[in-house]
Amino acid sequence: MIAVIRIRSTIDANREVRDTLKMLNLHKINSCTIIHPNPSYKGMLQKVKDYVTWGEIDDETLKLLLQRAKVENVDEAVEKLKSGAKLKDITNPCIGLHPPRKGYKSIKRPYKLGGSAGYRGKDINELIRRML
Repeated sequence: MIAVIRIRSTIDANREVRDTLKMLNLHKINSCTIIHPNPSYKGMLQKVKDYVTWGEIDDETLKLLLQRAKVENVDEAVEKLKSGAKLKDITNPCIGLHPPRKGYKSIKRPYKLGGSAGYRGKDINELIRRML
């Protein structure tokens, strides 16, 4: 599963970018959603790569995120998500988070070049833990 976090505003953004963020249920900055890695979602992530950061989420961080969303049975919810259920079937499709402790490095530069935007792989777990 992939965790996606919105890190930038859409002021002066292209209409396609704004629409894609709405389809991903990322309406506010520092909001997070969980998606399954399929080609349509990967295309959406490439469209909004300058406005979000994403990576593979591990089970421990997913449990913490679902506790933040006030899900009653967290272990059951994790199993449902692993079996293919969508986040909106379990709780609100958008989980609001705090800004990260010690902030973002740079929201305008890609993660590979020392910024915060784009694909970050397993490092998304550390960012989410800083935002809880």
